Amino acid sequence: MSKEIDITNEIIKKIESGQIDTVLVCLVDMQGRLMGKRFHVRNFVKYAMHETHCCNYLLATDLEMSTPAGYRSSSWEKGYGDYIMRPDLTTFRLMPWLEGTAMVLCDIVDHHTHTPVSHSPRQVLKRQVERLTALGGYEAMMATELEFFLFEGTVDQNRKNDFRNITPVGGFNQDYHIFQTTKEEPVMRRLRNTLYAAGIEVECTKGEAEMGQEELNLRYGPAMVCAEQHTIAKHATKEIAWQQGFSATFLPKWRADKVGSSSHIHCSLFKDNTNVFYDQNRPFCMSELMDHFVAGLLSYAQEYTYFLAPNINSYKRFRKGTFAPTKVGWSVDNRTAGFRLCGAESKGVRIECRIPGADVNPYLAQAALLAAGIKGIEERKSLPPPNTGDLYSQAHINEIPRTLRAATETLRRSDMLRHAMGDDVIDHYVRAAEVEQEEFDAVVTDWEISRGFERC
Repeated sequence: MSKEIDITNEIIKKIESGQIDTVLVCLVDMQGRLMGKRFHVRNFVKYAMHETHCCNYLLATDLEMSTPAGYRSSSWEKGYGDYIMRPDLTTFRLMPWLEGTAMVLCDIVDHHTHTPVSHSPRQVLKRQVERLTALGGYEAMMATELEFFLFEGTVDQNRKNDFRNITPVGGFNQDYHIFQTTKEEPVMRRLRNTLYAAGIEVECTKGEAEMGQEELNLRYGPAMVCAEQHTIAKHATKEIAWQQGFSATFLPKWRADKVGSSSHIHCSLFKDNTNVFYDQNRPFCMSELMDHFVAGLLSYAQEYTYFLAPNINSYKRFRKGTFAPTKVGWSVDNRTAGFRLCGAESKGVRIECRIPGADVNPYLAQAALLAAGIKGIEERKSLPPPNTGDLYSQAHINEIPRTLRAATETLRRSDMLRHAMGDDVIDHYVRAAEVEQEEFDAVVTDWEISRGFERC
């Protein structure tokens, strides 16, 4: 309770100093977006600091915010009732790119039972963090890399042109290119500095391997903190780009002939502030525990791919020779693998999952990886030798599911995930995957028209 009092007092100090007049009270939806309300700060302190309400459809919508049928948790038949949004005051922070504004993330609680909503992304990850603690007092330390494209013109301007003839900032591959990325500093400098001022430890930004493509790297931290900071950083990127007259997109593949955008996830397990993936007496300094964890990641990768690639477009990114993986194998510092061992022979040894795209929900993706790693530890799975060479061309290595339809079926049938997350959670996200597929299947694409209008 004393910690909550300290946090509350700190918030009140910021209010009295005139730093804050608006508080964003937010939840994280299935797509990893911030949804919620803007409160006058005085009302927040008096009432909403304890709880507020939202419609339960916010955790059962698609990217368009439509209300598809088939969810057990909320529907027209059930009347679309309320959830309780309960602010987690440890997440309270300023949003320096918005004048006089702070934000707080909420846990989602059922209005009638007052129990956590199991399919809420924050709750899905919390459950795996708790399982990891119960397993052996372990804490997952994780980091994500955020890749995205910057385009000339705001999203509003580009939307009016149906996103046709959009122009990336820059004209060539800008991977590590200092001069080219200097042109993008109106966005990127403001992004680095305001995120840091918001308490998010930014490491660096850099150009990526395509024109107009950026990468933002944040310091690693506990899984819940990592997911929180990823979500806020992604939100900030879009807002700051808009403020500066640009568009930012986290679509994994915006054009067939361009490299896609990923969100690689790094993971190691700590206990008593020590990396328990490290063992100086074993190959690559990988501990036996790490072997079991990585073996779990490999064994169940096809089952949890949906949580790493949740949209139709996600699967357009998996192409040979693009630095996006197509194989489930692991390798030592090899960017053709789905899983890359980083920091080999050092105390920073960790595993990088290269499968997720930029559209990933970090809470769900990290939860899926932890669930698989926990299962690997529980089963004491043996790790096969690392793959070497060009994994794209090695037919004996298992493929990552290449379509959303295939990933939906592996998710539906996953006993591991049903045990780790619960049937209700898996059924909920299977339905989310089905909705995305159904929407795409109903569309007549430009490709079909241009290919067949005259020739059919």
